[in-house]
Amino acid sequence: MKVLYDHQIFEAQNIGGISRYFSELLKHNSEADLSLRYSDNLYLAEEYAKNHEYDRFFIKFHFKGKGRLVRYYTKIFKKNNKAISIDFLEKFEFDVFHPTYYDPYFLNYIKDKPFVLTVHDMIYEKFPQYFTGDNYTVLNKKKTILSANKIIVVSEHTKRDLLYFFPEVHEKITVIYHGSSFPILSHDVKKEDYILFTGSRGEYKNFNTFVQAAAPLLIKYNLRLVCTGHPFNDKEKALLESLHIADRTICKLTSEKKLIELYSKAIAFVFPSLYEGFGIPVLEAFATGCPAVLSNTSSLPEIGADAAIYFDPYSIDDIRTQIDRVISSSALQNELTKKGKERVKQFSWEKCAQETMEVYKKLQLKN
Repeated sequence: MKVLYDHQIFEAQNIGGISRYFSELLKHNSEADLSLRYSDNLYLAEEYAKNHEYDRFFIKFHFKGKGRLVRYYTKIFKKNNKAISIDFLEKFEFDVFHPTYYDPYFLNYIKDKPFVLTVHDMIYEKFPQYFTGDNYTVLNKKKTILSANKIIVVSEHTKRDLLYFFPEVHEKITVIYHGSSFPILSHDVKKEDYILFTGSRGEYKNFNTFVQAAAPLLIKYNLRLVCTGHPFNDKEKALLESLHIADRTICKLTSEKKLIELYSKAIAFVFPSLYEGFGIPVLEAFATGCPAVLSNTSSLPEIGADAAIYFDPYSIDDIRTQIDRVISSSALQNELTKKGKERVKQFSWEKCAQETMEVYKKLQLKN
């Protein structure tokens, strides 16, 4: 079956859960096609680029303003990514279309071909205060949700949130979990003196509340805080200084190989997010034997089950208490490590791809 994916998320993300998801679907479907010319997405560089040619935008280099340069570059060319996607759609050489984000541009070209939409979360709708000035995403998302032939959601919690806003799409929905791209480590790794925080630090990621909770523990136990992602901004630097932990905190961009190492050596991974549609970092921590201390909100208890410790992300005291429980007890760390390695076995990209293919096949039968 010929499935067509478009450019959207690979143009928008260098790394990230959504582009990881679609890169895995591409990897597991030999008949899939991707309408893309320009991208600096790291996952495609690893997989898709082996058999396809596209401009990878200095993929090994990171510099200030690179994202803006990529976006400008993709728009000034006559055959930019969106134009290439439209060309693919107009050729009509596919059975099912699966857009990689919510821009509804394709509705003008798809005609009677069915399309599947993946809804990753409802954070724009539930936390609009964090996305002021971005009405386009909400409006585009609504239009594609209501137009889709089938909708994939990544957790039962996301399904409930979707139905709260759009109860009329109930019959279209299928829940399909993500997987983990990290191998399950079969051996124990000696822990080092740090707590790990990965990914973006936008407002709903709750980073500021987390560091306020963790700061006394870093000092008490003589620990470091290691963060991955873009460098700290001025406000974050000022906060770390005011908490007297600036000299204990580092932030770095890492390769996937290095990230696996960071997880495996951390005393604990803390995920204080106020909302996650799924939470791939939870599986990454489990696979690498890193004890996970998670927010008790949204999908995280669904994914983590009994393999993690949970806290109220709005309570500095509770965050601190639950992190303290883990970092002060080697027995609890060992218990969480064992449970995490078992829990992550229930999730895989192979299973995700197989279940997604079943959704495609049902659409093909209807057409």
